[in-house]
Amino acid sequence: MTSLRTFQNEIDKISHLKRSVTADVPSIPETHEPPDPDKVDEDRLLDIDERVQTLLLSGKPEDRDRARHLLTSVLTRGWGEYIFRIGSFPPHASLFLGEPSEEGKGVYGIPRTIEELNSIRNTVTEIVDELGGKTSILYESITTNPIRIALLLRLPPPSVALTPEVRCAVVGNVDSGKSTTLGVLTRGALDDGRGRARVSLFRHKHEVESGRTSSVGMEILGFGPSGTPILPSTSHSTELDVIRREKMSWEDISIQASKIISFIDLAGHERYLKTTLYGLTSGAPSCVLLIVGGNAGLIGMSKEHLAISLALSVPVVVCITKIDMTPAPKLQETIQQVTKILKSRGCGKTPVFVKSAETAVELSQTFAKERLCPVFQLSNVTGEGLDYLRTFLNLLPPSEGDTEKFLADQPLEYCVTEVWSVPYVGTVVDGIVNSGKIKAGDAVMIGPDSNGNFETTMVKSIQRKRAPVNGAEAGQCVSMALKRMRRAAVRKGMVVVHKTETPPRAIRRFEGQVLILYHNTTLQRNYQAMLHCGAIRQTVRIISMDHPQGVLRTGDRATVTFEFISHPEFIKEGMKLLFREGKTKGLGVITKLL
Repeated sequence: MTSLRTFQNEIDKISHLKRSVTADVPSIPETHEPPDPDKVDEDRLLDIDERVQTLLLSGKPEDRDRARHLLTSVLTRGWGEYIFRIGSFPPHASLFLGEPSEEGKGVYGIPRTIEELNSIRNTVTEIVDELGGKTSILYESITTNPIRIALLLRLPPPSVALTPEVRCAVVGNVDSGKSTTLGVLTRGALDDGRGRARVSLFRHKHEVESGRTSSVGMEILGFGPSGTPILPSTSHSTELDVIRREKMSWEDISIQASKIISFIDLAGHERYLKTTLYGLTSGAPSCVLLIVGGNAGLIGMSKEHLAISLALSVPVVVCITKIDMTPAPKLQETIQQVTKILKSRGCGKTPVFVKSAETAVELSQTFAKERLCPVFQLSNVTGEGLDYLRTFLNLLPPSEGDTEKFLADQPLEYCVTEVWSVPYVGTVVDGIVNSGKIKAGDAVMIGPDSNGNFETTMVKSIQRKRAPVNGAEAGQCVSMALKRMRRAAVRKGMVVVHKTETPPRAIRRFEGQVLILYHNTTLQRNYQAMLHCGAIRQTVRIISMDHPQGVLRTGDRATVTFEFISHPEFIKEGMKLLFREGKTKGLGVITKLL
């Protein structure tokens, strides 16, 4: 028996080894200052705040210039965004878990007086204003020790093409409050307790009638330079028709936003599990928002969605909703259940209940690396807890900043996740740029088709969040109009690459190291299951396995040879895969192409 954590660590190593070249971290521009004291090194980012504060308090013009250069450098490196901390701060163990700490032990930063704190804050605000940015207060504590303040420094992006984006998948059981929570976050108006907030999110008539999401919906929330959410002017209206009709277009939000949160609204019903799985594997989310109804607890498909998120190694954020209508004993029971499941051996997460802005800010920067699980308690009717969630979302690192997953210096690889036929435009594809760059007018190839061939076409135009852009880079999600391509010739799971004399090879058979997460009997040769690998969703057959007994049971691990049933696909060594059939689930990584 192999534990899930051990197997995940091993397949992560395989994924990294299979990548031929890793992306280099962007370098900081050279300056006219002496190189050693002013160089912004990744390992020294923690003491940037202290160095800037020391320079600003000296009162010398040359020191102010050096501080200005340091702030410019970290803003350039950090996607135009930086959290600047002034004062001394409690250790994370004390802040997150409430663990008592000895006097002064674990505290980081330099203690400041109120006068020093105000002087530094005013000068930093002036510098950021000179750079064309905005400074806003994330949280401050000037009445209790230690005295501290955290500022958000943010530069507006030059264009929509460079706006940082965070992709979040929203999952949970039926009637847990997924669509209502998204409606409140993106539209601004609180719910009336009878489903008013979710009406504007439904895309089909049967969804409005049943109140249940059946498709992969996409909603966006924009944050301005000062960190305030961008909401429609009718956000406080009580008229259903006004709420549904008067909503901001994605283009309007994108033009104003300094950061965009893209919510992938996934179905909660068991009937639509394959749709939810496709959204989790193809959307490359930075985190998963698991919505848990306070009156029901972690039940049904919520456990399934949590297990899938853990299997795919996607960081999880839990939102307990309906706290206004849930009796106190039942709410406490739900909290205890969520805590127990997160701490269990299978999850291995440490739940952190967010009850302050400071906790939300600090968690947004560390939760993914430290196996922490933020837990928010929300009411979409009273608005309780929503501000903490907005603060957390506003500060999440952008998805395209993951240089291990998205390789900017590699050849173009664009994965198709959606296909449409648009009148007077033609065939339009939506997807994610996994590597390289693409711009309008590029000659490209798309495939493989049912025979494994690639067809040549050209990119007519590109849109990002429905706003026209000239090009796209690795990690970005964009839509492209393709020249002279039939809608029937394009399907989900295809890839777009730059035109070359030798097209990529389409694969019919491949080997993978797999771990059987659950199966009620035994897996044998010729067993068929639905494979999810990125945007690929196709039935595969087991050709052979290296297990001594020739069969696989729950917890077994083996090297398995798979074959696609319908048509060949474009896959690469190191890609993670998930296969399922009924309640059977397996996790793995592609190790060899045959």
